[in-house]
Amino acid sequence: MKRYFGVLLACAAILVACGDDDSDFATRPDGRMSSSSATPNSNGSTEDFDAPVKPCKMGNVDNCEYGTVKDERDGQVYKTVKIGDQEWMAENLNFVTDSSFCYTNSADSCAKYGRLYSWSIAMDSAGTWSTNGVGCGSNPPCSPIYPVQGICPQGWHLPDTTEWAALFTAVGGSRNSEREWIWDGVCKKLRSETDWLTEDLFSYALDSGTDAYGFCALPAGFRYSSGDYTKEGGAASFWTSNPDDYKYAYNVELSYGFDYARMTNAYGAPWQSVRCVKD
Repeated sequence: MKRYFGVLLACAAILVACGDDDSDFATRPDGRMSSSSATPNSNGSTEDFDAPVKPCKMGNVDNCEYGTVKDERDGQVYKTVKIGDQEWMAENLNFVTDSSFCYTNSADSCAKYGRLYSWSIAMDSAGTWSTNGVGCGSNPPCSPIYPVQGICPQGWHLPDTTEWAALFTAVGGSRNSEREWIWDGVCKKLRSETDWLTEDLFSYALDSGTDAYGFCALPAGFRYSSGDYTKEGGAASFWTSNPDDYKYAYNVELSYGFDYARMTNAYGAPWQSVRCVKD
């Protein structure tokens, strides 16, 4: 049975979300990961930020911290952003594994959007990197041990639904009282400024994202098990580490034309993007 949850985000308090001085992050393990951080000025710029050129920017909100992290498994460098008391990768994961795909099998799509992963791969069902997600993605339902590193580099993990909810709250969202998994007014703040559709099927103009925090949610779309690809330009879909009552899992989706995100079980879209959050 397909069950939907949601996430609507309210357009409030954009200047209060980032920079929680009381945050307490776990120490990054030595030898596997390296990172650098820099605090931008009021317009979001900083001179020592040297991440690879991507179609995104640093945000324009005071007190956010930006940096980079290197995945020692393949040498790729990712932008990072600290929002509230969480540190997120500001790009989709692009680590090559079996059963992961570039949108329409285009290498250019992987360079831009990162790769699309099945939930089994995202959770590292085979236990290659950790044992916390072993067996997830097949019958019977699994019982992951949180946090689940999954396909993420050491020191980082696949976020669960509560971590996504904390992100939405940190950028000014409030949970909808009638629909438990909906927040109002933060989708625009998380979407990238570019690559999203600018008009709907009826040629009505659509608001673009502001990418206010430098989270840079790009519309990477997803892949069906049939091999068909869809929603490039129209949706950003991310795995969580939470299974539902069956063999499926919950995801987070940001859509064009709407200022909300939603959580739902990803019955129909088994290959989606991965964002990692720091342990």
